[in-house]
Amino acid sequence: MRMRLKKHLEERIAQCGELLLAREGDGYYTLTEQQKLAYRIDIAHAFDEVQPVVLEIGCGKGAWAIQSAQRHPELNFVAVEKLSNVIVVACENALPLHLPNLRFLNVRAENLDRYLPPHSISRIALNFSCPFPKKTYANRRLTSKNFLEKYKTLLTDDGEIRQKTDNRDFFEWSLESYAQNGFEVTDVCYDLPDADDNIVTEYEAKFRSLGLPILELKVHLRKE
Repeated sequence: MRMRLKKHLEERIAQCGELLLAREGDGYYTLTEQQKLAYRIDIAHAFDEVQPVVLEIGCGKGAWAIQSAQRHPELNFVAVEKLSNVIVVACENALPLHLPNLRFLNVRAENLDRYLPPHSISRIALNFSCPFPKKTYANRRLTSKNFLEKYKTLLTDDGEIRQKTDNRDFFEWSLESYAQNGFEVTDVCYDLPDADDNIVTEYEAKFRSLGLPILELKVHLRKE
């Protein structure tokens, strides 16, 4: 069922100003490859300071990205969410905080390499991504081969991916996918403690309240 648009969505989006770097309209797929190049973001001029960039894919209402930007002014953050209905809430939550190191992208994850320049991302954060448990939907998982190939073009040589999930099957499947597609797993945790430096998302808080373990991993590009 198609999600009903929020009232005054376009006006609310417009008020987010420079926080929203780009939006992907329905007509994007009708553009030529040359026209799509015009959507490429100059990441060096998207922020006040030139700093390493962390990309969160699937930011929801923005809790993780906002807290991360507050705690780490030495990093820049780009939070991605494909649903306009959702990202408008994230932008509105961030707007009064005036965070110079946080920006948003309202685009599909499969098109990120069209918007962001090659080797411009130091870290990709995958926080409680949809596991798409049915095998027929495996190619939609954000850790599937097609997405990992795109991440390779976005990450810096020493860049990393950090993934958190409550889904053990998805976690194990992701570990195998990383290993098969040019990534080296450097850290695996099957029960992440809720330490002071751990930023808890809405999903994580829900799963912890149910007594479910939180799983986390870190991977880097494999050195040839």
